[in-house]
Amino acid sequence: MNKILISITLVLLLNFLFLSDSIGQSKTKGLLSDNDFKYLEGLTKDVVERSRIYPGQTISKDFGSNNSGGILIRPGGSDCYPAFWIRDYAMSLESGFITVKEQKHMLVLTASTQCDQTWITDGGSMIPMGAIPDHIRIYNSIPIYFPGSYDYKGQGNKKWGMMPPYCDQFYFIDMAYFYIKSSANIKLLTEKINGITLIDRLEMAYKTPPTKQDGVLVYVTEDFRGVDYGFRDVISITGELCMPSLLKYKASIELAELLTILKNRDKAETYHANARRLKLEIPQHFSDPRGMLLASTGKSNQADIWSTVMAIYYNVLEGEQALNASRVLAEGYKKGLLAKRGNIRHILIGEDFSEKSAWEKSLVRKGDYQNGGYWGTPTGWVCSAIAKTDTDAAKQLAKEYIDNLRAGDFRKGGNFGEPWECYNLDAPQNAIYMTTVSSPYTVFKSFQNQ
Repeated sequence: MNKILISITLVLLLNFLFLSDSIGQSKTKGLLSDNDFKYLEGLTKDVVERSRIYPGQTISKDFGSNNSGGILIRPGGSDCYPAFWIRDYAMSLESGFITVKEQKHMLVLTASTQCDQTWITDGGSMIPMGAIPDHIRIYNSIPIYFPGSYDYKGQGNKKWGMMPPYCDQFYFIDMAYFYIKSSANIKLLTEKINGITLIDRLEMAYKTPPTKQDGVLVYVTEDFRGVDYGFRDVISITGELCMPSLLKYKASIELAELLTILKNRDKAETYHANARRLKLEIPQHFSDPRGMLLASTGKSNQADIWSTVMAIYYNVLEGEQALNASRVLAEGYKKGLLAKRGNIRHILIGEDFSEKSAWEKSLVRKGDYQNGGYWGTPTGWVCSAIAKTDTDAAKQLAKEYIDNLRAGDFRKGGNFGEPWECYNLDAPQNAIYMTTVSSPYTVFKSFQNQ
């Protein structure tokens, strides 16, 4: 290894350590026993493997084979999502089970499908320049920018928002940052993909989600509504948006570090300044009196468990406010208002918008999917947040999560399907779902390694 590569590797390592500190975790150790942690590690590895789509492999007769030229990773090991979803993949990177070669292929594919010309869909929605797809078809690498469809021409209408989801742009930056950290392949940042360098594409993506004039928080009105976060794409949320603003905070730090590596320190400082401003404004705009964060300042401006725990995990919520939110979550857990089988609701029971809906406006009935269903994806963040004030409760929740996975482990065969995507009123849905284990595993791993 030559001196330049050693220097680059050291810079990347130091920058990653800085980022980890900036979005650090609780100091509590060992929320899982060694045995339970090793079980989760093995299950996560097997689920990621089941989620791979190898070149030429067909996972659904209706969607053809993988002709992308490399391995793709879908949201899970069943055939319920037969495409490459950017969000679920990016959220699974820190599990450590995705190779550098696989990362590069999916990063370049995503960059090549970024929207380079603003256009209007047949359904009347707008796909702005810089937008990142919600998912990409495996057999022809065609980008689909909106949920609810695999149809390129038919995608996008008021049902799914007038603009694409606002989270994928920031997850694209996550993908690039993690790949550069893993590979030290700095050169890729300045290579052109469809005529535009990767670093320029990252900046385009960053600037795509709208804000108020001179604002930094992601902001939408009803007329320009887009999904705030893919794990609630059937929910209408407007105003200033908490979750994508949190993702923007993380992406700001990552983009600043990538620009620092490229010795563009002026631009890097701009993104560091955005991160500082976001860290200040998110608690100011979204906090309720208890310390919980609201999902938005407009429609569905309700206390949001997922945003709150992510903000604590990223250290956007700190000090007494983080402790206050931790106490609310711990109390909600002990009263049975937060979790079921170790899986997490979006909103505490008792704080639903009405008797008919957990959120103010939803495309599905109360108790189903993102409107009152229970999800394993955020369990690690929730345990991390609760551990700040009640380690015993955090460990108990973590144990319930693991015990539920063991009981229904898909590797037993038959009708066993854990990890499920979520639990509805009547039954779980979508077996062998990747982020249900990859996201919590990443959090629990950080505790085990302390």
